[in-house]
Amino acid sequence: MSQTRRRSESQNQTFTRRTECADANSLKNFLSAARLADRGSDTSSLPLSTLTPVRARDVEQPKKKLTIISRKDYPLTSNFPYSLEQLQVSYCKLSRVDMRMLSLKALRKLDLSNNHIKKLPATIGDLSCLSELVLHNNHLEVFSEALCLSTLQRTLQHLDVSQNRLHSLPPQFCQLRELVNLKLDDNELVCLPVHMGRLSKLRFLSAAHNQLTVLPSDFRKLSLENLDFFGNPFIHPNPLDHTMQLTFPLTLQEMASRAVANRRIPYGPHIIPAHLCRDLELAKTCECGRVCISFYIKAAVSMNLHQVSHTVVLVDDMGGTDAPVQQHFCSLSCYSEFLDTSLQRGMR
Repeated sequence: MSQTRRRSESQNQTFTRRTECADANSLKNFLSAARLADRGSDTSSLPLSTLTPVRARDVEQPKKKLTIISRKDYPLTSNFPYSLEQLQVSYCKLSRVDMRMLSLKALRKLDLSNNHIKKLPATIGDLSCLSELVLHNNHLEVFSEALCLSTLQRTLQHLDVSQNRLHSLPPQFCQLRELVNLKLDDNELVCLPVHMGRLSKLRFLSAAHNQLTVLPSDFRKLSLENLDFFGNPFIHPNPLDHTMQLTFPLTLQEMASRAVANRRIPYGPHIIPAHLCRDLELAKTCECGRVCISFYIKAAVSMNLHQVSHTVVLVDDMGGTDAPVQQHFCSLSCYSEFLDTSLQRGMR
């Protein structure tokens, strides 16, 4: 039996009880007054009794939580209660997010796990109270930039996109700065966003069983309580293995962009072209503290993950807790200093 039908029957039963308890004469007077009023007659002389106030226990409270875990219970002809704060719709074979859910402005938790959802509408970002979004075991291939730039920046604390088909997350993902718990397990991620370190409130991160080979340099800035990277094909870093992406001399655009970033000069699409803004958002920080944009030398070094997390799940079956972290160098001199230091450590 659907919830709408049960609610209707409950209301009918309440009305019946009240009708049975009503005084017959009062009911007759009320109906007579209604008839005379409909004809335009004066009803002031009719002796109408005072209506008995409805008891609080007889009033249906606003529904705040709803769980649907079967396709046959999914509402097709009725709306979701607008008062909902928690909604779970699982095992219903949904291929997309029902737009009716996006009108639930009081919603704090939305659980759409175990469905067939391939794409998220940008309007999920209009749920201005949403603090928990669970999308475990769906068919997601993309997490859109629009969601990262929506009101979720101020509200989203728990995000579960484990067991999907994500290959990457957009750079704007790190705008979700209220995140405390992030689950990325069992996807196809080959990298994490460059500015992971901006997620300063993040405490629980799991990205087990992906395709990560190296972590972004900004990862060092995190301060976690629990971290799980088990089952990723991390490389074994060698300081002599590097990627050279430098030109001599640097282009004028590179020098100008570095100056803007290093001197923290305000910028925006109203000042410079949008593509230059995007480049600046992806700026890398050299070991010397200066910034490089599109031209740099890249290498990887090993880092013990206990430096960023209190508890670390073993990275591999060998019991290791080290993982490679990218490092960028703005010049040959910076890279040379790094090599000298690494070789000296290796000789000890």
